[in-house]
Amino acid sequence: MPKQATSGKTLRVTWVKSDIGFPKDQKATIKALGLRRLHQTVEHKDTPALRGMLNKVVHLLKIEE
Repeated sequence: MPKQATSGKTLRVTWVKSDIGFPKDQKATIKALGLRRLHQTVEHKDTPALRGMLNKVVHLLKIEE
């Protein structure tokens, strides 16, 4: 069986810092997370793919379990 992040866990992701002046790929990652405006919060299931996306833009986000 493949390794998985904890099953059933969700992460609350809040966009807290503007992406102005950051590379296009980081702006695209913010958009792919479903964030459209500052201080918006979304919930996602905890997966390895999501963790990779969050690691890329962790300096722009607030992440809660």
